[in-house]
Amino acid sequence: MSERPAFQPSTLVIHSNRVYESQSNSILFPIHQTATYIHESVGVTKGYGYSRGANPTVNALEQSIAAIEGSISALCFRSGMAAISTLCLALLKAGDHVILSEVIYGGTTRLFEQVLTHFDVAYTFIDTADLAAVERGIQPNTRMIFAETPANPTLRLSDIAELAKIAHAHENVLLAVDNTFLTPLLQNCLNLGADISMLSTTKYIDGHNATIGGSLASHDEALMERMRFVRKILGTIQAPFDAWLTIQGIKTLPARLAMHCAHAGQVAEWLERHPRVAKVYYPGLDSFPQRELAKKQQSAFGGMLSFELNATTEESLRFMKALKLCTCAESLGSVETLITNPATASHCDLPKELRDRLGISDRLIRLSVGLEAPQDLIADFEHAFETIFGLEDGEAK
Repeated sequence: MSERPAFQPSTLVIHSNRVYESQSNSILFPIHQTATYIHESVGVTKGYGYSRGANPTVNALEQSIAAIEGSISALCFRSGMAAISTLCLALLKAGDHVILSEVIYGGTTRLFEQVLTHFDVAYTFIDTADLAAVERGIQPNTRMIFAETPANPTLRLSDIAELAKIAHAHENVLLAVDNTFLTPLLQNCLNLGADISMLSTTKYIDGHNATIGGSLASHDEALMERMRFVRKILGTIQAPFDAWLTIQGIKTLPARLAMHCAHAGQVAEWLERHPRVAKVYYPGLDSFPQRELAKKQQSAFGGMLSFELNATTEESLRFMKALKLCTCAESLGSVETLITNPATASHCDLPKELRDRLGISDRLIRLSVGLEAPQDLIADFEHAFETIFGLEDGEAK
């Protein structure tokens, strides 16, 4: 790990890449919107030759990501899926096997099922919360465990430290973790033993629905160099303007996360008391079966939750449409509260029988709680309940 001041997170995100532009002393790091760079002489550069390989603005964002990951460095990509794709193409080869979390983002599923299979990369979906099942799933050609915790959209948790022990007990098996739902500020995967931390920076890191991006970080310099090389070959590096916008977003990350967590907790508790709500999935609730694991490996419970109504699928979708402050959109982690039905959005490609087995029913509603006042969000829910089910159901227990 690189040496850096022991700042608190709110200081770290502001000052981790505090480099001023020397020509004008701009307080904001500039956007280096350029394809190429002047060579001072043949073979002599200032570290940049072509923006497909590296860019100063992207590098400034990478310094910020590395600071919150506590890693030697970080790499930024044009999307979260570009990060995962680069990771797989950099570290896997034909004949390799990967263990994937059973409940995982739909895009990751599509990558393995519809792309990597053509390159003879095998995979097995396993409940990574079941450590014995993960151990049984290790094959002689297993090269990676790719876990997502909390899982999208059921919030199911996997024990990162124990998964790391399993991976490292076998030769050449790496643990990569998709930490998008929490970020390193609420769950530091690398410190828990993971080899690689992956983020969709589109979500909480940016926080404003302004960019698409992803990142990878590791304590292993050889891994980072390999992924940096493959990123250059594939051309999946983050765009300078998106990197610049994300730099502005990350400066408020600790403050936003604190509000997301506080608001999500209040909304989850209110929903759980409502007679029209059958089930709420939120690690901060006493009813959440893995609450102790959440307390063990997370510093807070996050801003994501999901729930099911005591209602039909049609009524559940009408309920979503009746909401005014909760915007129906396919993303999460922004200042706006976003709501979605995973069965018709992120996980629509999964067969219904599989979705039902994984707890992703057609009635499941995923909520990314934003920065609006919780009482206003709760009033919005009350209005939707009254609109769809009548006044008698409009009050919580």
